[in-house]
Amino acid sequence: MPQPVSDRIMTMRLPLSKDNFATIVSVYAPTMTNPDENKEAFYNRLASVFSGIPRTDKLLQIGDFNARIGGDNDKWLLVMGKHGIGKCNSNGELPLALCTEFELIVTSTMFKQKDERKTTLMHPRSRHWHMTVFIITRCRDKMDIHSTRAMRGANCWTDHQMLRSKVAFRSFEQGMDSALAQWEEKENSTLDEECAALQQVVYNIAKSYLGKPDRKHQ
Repeated sequence: MPQPVSDRIMTMRLPLSKDNFATIVSVYAPTMTNPDENKEAFYNRLASVFSGIPRTDKLLQIGDFNARIGGDNDKWLLVMGKHGIGKCNSNGELPLALCTEFELIVTSTMFKQKDERKTTLMHPRSRHWHMTVFIITRCRDKMDIHSTRAMRGANCWTDHQMLRSKVAFRSFEQGMDSALAQWEEKENSTLDEECAALQQVVYNIAKSYLGKPDRKHQ
């Protein structure tokens, strides 16, 4: 069941399989016009929530951060992909700093797609579209996210566009068990040959989960 943390934060822990869980954190961050102390209190509370989530849990943080994080991948290399949009404002630095602290990544910046599939809110005066709603996950689990995109045709009774992710949670331990089950010792093989074969199994399964950082999500 969902657990309220505050009027801006809610969590839910879901069982995926035996001993495997996913924690979903839903947020609504203070807007630009809120006092700085309110913003600081919100992000301190959110950091406390993250600290209490088991490291083994898959994590999805979903919500409206009322922030523009821009597209400076060089500055925020570990927490942002190469496909951000616009410029970062003062509110945008707050979630990015939090992502850095807890090794999280903004998934909508990982995929090359049209701007209309990234942006979620149109500014009422400038009429420019901005990315303010984020789906965030652990950096180590980013390969679980197959896509994140705004759904322009969805009627959500709000001025925001719905953001949707396709997710396939994978367990590294389950992958190792499956790979090792298919590996069999060969007759008359030497110890060095068996060690090399086992090393290749571990390498292949690690590559399938972690990917190649210089090739994925270009």
